[in-house]
Amino acid sequence: MRNFDYAKLSTMLWDTEILSYIAKIHEYKGRQALYLRQKPMELERLVEVAKIQSTEASNRIEGIITTKSRLKQLCEDKTTPKNRDEKEILGYRNALNLIHENYPYIPVKPNYILQLHKELLKFTNLSYGGIFKNTANEIDMRLPDGTMQIIFKPLLPYETPQAIENICASYENTLNKELVDPMLLIPCFILDFLCIHPFNDGNGRMSRLLTLLLLYRSGYVVGQYISIEKAIADTKEVYYESLAASDENWHTEKNNPRPFIKYMLGIILACYREFEERITISEQAGAKSTAYDIVRYYVTQKLGRFTKNDVLNSCPNISSSSAAAALKKLTEEGVISRYGSGKNTFYASNTLHSTEQQTHLR
Repeated sequence: MRNFDYAKLSTMLWDTEILSYIAKIHEYKGRQALYLRQKPMELERLVEVAKIQSTEASNRIEGIITTKSRLKQLCEDKTTPKNRDEKEILGYRNALNLIHENYPYIPVKPNYILQLHKELLKFTNLSYGGIFKNTANEIDMRLPDGTMQIIFKPLLPYETPQAIENICASYENTLNKELVDPMLLIPCFILDFLCIHPFNDGNGRMSRLLTLLLLYRSGYVVGQYISIEKAIADTKEVYYESLAASDENWHTEKNNPRPFIKYMLGIILACYREFEERITISEQAGAKSTAYDIVRYYVTQKLGRFTKNDVLNSCPNISSSSAAAALKKLTEEGVISRYGSGKNTFYASNTLHSTEQQTHLR
């Protein structure tokens, strides 16, 4: 069986792109603590939005879906699941909440991973929640002619428990000795987890939950406020391409983890940038900005269509009624145009300005 030794990462050479990603992520992490102290109200709104987006996106990647209204009700615990998809969505929500609220007390150990998997499948009638796989599984893809092609064969069931034990032990040992930057270590752990494919079902969703857990435990809590799962779902094709490039020759320990590392670092950096943009938008709009000023600043930088919900998600310090009033006024002024009606209403900017132009205008 493959030998898992993450200390070897300390001897590898890393290109300038990876090193640049890590340096920039560290800069954002350094400013993170300041925002956490200064803007509690905005952060509370971002957390609720991110939970819903994360639950929807992580399940959508696996083809598990429901309506937006049902999803919101499930996430807010205002309804009960009607079908298997909704049961799996509810399970993800619960597992996500556990990580958000208890990550300092969830060590990276097999028993805790099993417990998270049990929570993930808690509301389904499946009997293997919280149990490692008992049958061989494989990762395949459907070809244009409809036939299936095997693209990766994970470890066999009898190899799985020891493999998970090994990656957890090596991860903790390497992290505690500070041999490797967590931004290199975390993607490699997730890559190995996906290649082991330890469960009969739920491996993809578990990998995303574990990504959050590992990031939070290392102090990178951006996923609480900006959905990392959504960022992955929005770039799903690139995600699978980077995974395929990094799992080639995995069984013989000759695989190259760099493509998957670069992909994950790009996702994390993009989330940090979005976090900072959202949390500082009122400052960028002006020191004494009103709700109208904040919405105007947002819409005059927005490329393409947007909805009222987009405004609320990006401007967490204004209320729904204030956003509606601002959009109405901006439409009347001709700054934006309104399209559709009712739930299908969206807007587009007629006056697009860069950040520098906005500063000059003030």
